[in-house]
This record gives sequence, C-alpha cells and structure tokens, in this order.
Amino acid sequence: MENIGKILTSSINAVCQPSILFTVSCILFYLVFFPWREKFAEKKTLYWTEGLMAVFILVSCLNPTFRDVVTKPDNIPIVGMLFLVVFFTWLAVHKMVINDRLIDEGKDVENKKEAKELVFTWPDLVFSEFICSIIAWCVLVIWSIVLKAPLEEPANPVETPNPSKAPWYFLGLQEMLVYYDPWLAGVVFPSLIVVGLILIPFIDINPKGNGYFTFKERKLAITSFLFGFLILWILLIIYGTFLRGPNWNFFGPYEIWDLHKLEVLKNVNLSEYLFRSTGLNGGKLPENPFVREGLGMLLVIGYFVYGTILLQKKWMKDLYEKMGKPRFYILAGLLLSMGALPIKMVLRWLINLKYIVAIPEWFFNI
Repeated sequence: MENIGKILTSSINAVCQPSILFTVSCILFYLVFFPWREKFAEKKTLYWTEGLMAVFILVSCLNPTFRDVVTKPDNIPIVGMLFLVVFFTWLAVHKMVINDRLIDEGKDVENKKEAKELVFTWPDLVFSEFICSIIAWCVLVIWSIVLKAPLEEPANPVETPNPSKAPWYFLGLQEMLVYYDPWLAGVVFPSLIVVGLILIPFIDINPKGNGYFTFKERKLAITSFLFGFLILWILLIIYGTFLRGPNWNFFGPYEIWDLHKLEVLKNVNLSEYLFRSTGLNGGKLPENPFVREGLGMLLVIGYFVYGTILLQKKWMKDLYEKMGKPRFYILAGLLLSMGALPIKMVLRWLINLKYIVAIPEWFFNI
C-alpha cells in the first residue's frame, strides 16, 4: 500500500507540472463544451464531479504538505471557489442544453422560456435578496470566528516573505509576470481585459441569446469568454495559490515546499537563439536593436497581421461580412491578444524562450 501511495502521489505531482496541467485542462475544456456537453449538463455529472473533488481533497489532506497548503485560512476560500466555479459552469451548460433542444424543436425560446423565468421585483425578488443577505451575513460571522484572519507581523524591509504572493484575485496577473515584461502583464493586458469587456456590447451584433442561455447560437462568444475565464484566469489562480512555492518555484500538491530547491533556469531570448546558437555574426549579438530583434519583430507583426487575415478570410469569413471591418478588426485584435498568452506560456515551457523581442535599452520586451 505504501508503494501504491507513493506512485499515486508522484503521478499526481507529475500531472500538476504547469505544461501538463495546462494541456490536460485545455483538452477537458474542449471535451466538456463540445463532444461531452450534453453529458456534462446532466445532474448526475454535477454530483459525481463535485463528489470526486470533495473526496480527493479529503483523502489528500492525509498528506501533511497538501493539508498545510489547502487549509491555510487565506486558501480555504479558493477551495470553495473551485466548487462554485464547477457548479455555476454546470448550471449554465445545463440551461444551454435545455434551450438548444427547444431551438432544435423549432420552439420560441426567446419568448416562452423567458416568460417562465420572470418574477415580480416586489415581493419575490426583494424577499429572496433579503434572505440571501442574512445567510451571507451569518456565514461571514461564523467564518470570522472559526478561521483566523491571515494577518502577519508588521512589514519588515529586511525580511521578505518567501513566496511573496499577491491577493488571490491578482494571482493571475502575478503568474503572467513570469512570462511577460511587467508593462505588458501589469498594464497592457489588464487594460485590454477591461476595454474588451467594455467594447463587447458594441462589437457583438448577434441578437440571439439575449435573455436566455444558448450555446449553439453563441458558440464564439461563450467559448472565448469561458476559455479566458476558466483557463487563462482560474487556472492561473490555482497555479499561484497551490503550486507556486518558495522562490516562486513550481511544487506538486504533495511535494514539500523546500526553501533550498533550486531549478536551473536557462531562459533565452529569441535573438540569442538566432545569433549565439547558430553562430551568426560570430556568435555575438548586434548592437543595433532592429538588427538584433528583427526576426522577433517580424514574428510579432506577422502573428497579428496574418492571424487577422486568417480569421477574416477563412475561420470567421461569415462573421466578418456581418460585423464589418471596424468591429471585426477590434474583435480579431482582442482574440489574438488573448491567444498570445498561452502561446508564450507554451514556448517558455518547451524551449525556455524568455522574450520574442528583447530591447532592454528601451524597456521594450515582448
């Protein structure tokens, strides 16, 4: 039994390595929202999923390392958040499948289904909100009594916490800092997220799905949003909360957080691959940044230009004709910017690529 336990923990630690976990998560995302959508929408799937999650966490708490990380007062809300994310994702898919079946039958979902779900503000909605506020207040009071607030000693400029983590809702941004320069991960990408969410009502011309859940009529909107939320946000929060340990190294769920663990980092810029690895220019980097980073600049420009052309001419041709140029180009820019994050993450994991364009003298690194 002891050998079996070691094999299981080692296997789970291996699967939770960032590249493998990201790949598995993307595969599950595709399976759940495309081939398995109707199976996932069944109630028994929700019971099995949340039940297995609860059993996994309870059994894993027998491991002291796992228990110490998961039961930290400031990590317990993240565990609860995972159950809530699964539930509300299931609830949305459940309603999507029901309405999609009605649409396939030729029924007027927009009017009939919406009418069934209407309630009066007074007294129904106000009464429900009042009860929910009382329940939330009671939960918070009990929570504050049972769990100690994760307050530490006063800030000491001589001693920095290791690891030094942002609040959980910023851990996704902190994880992005590993793969991008601070001006991109801390300023540009958050701005694009906010601006993109603001622009959605203006660039989305599809009138369907207004007031009711549907997947078949809103495939692009739902898939892109949920991929960004579940894979590029929730998954990064899981990375930062449970898998990032001392010195910001990755640790498996059952791996001891060793302060002395050293990982040899050989992150190399694209220009270094081009000149030093191939021997061009005598193995020396040119001083002219345009010569040195020319290939990287061409790749970045080509990604956005050729990517937009592919979306326009092939993958989203019908959408381009319906939306028009301004709306479509904004949408393509947002989608390609979102896709740049997983591409950069994969390049870091596979070939230790640090920056595609590295011009430190101008503080411009991509």
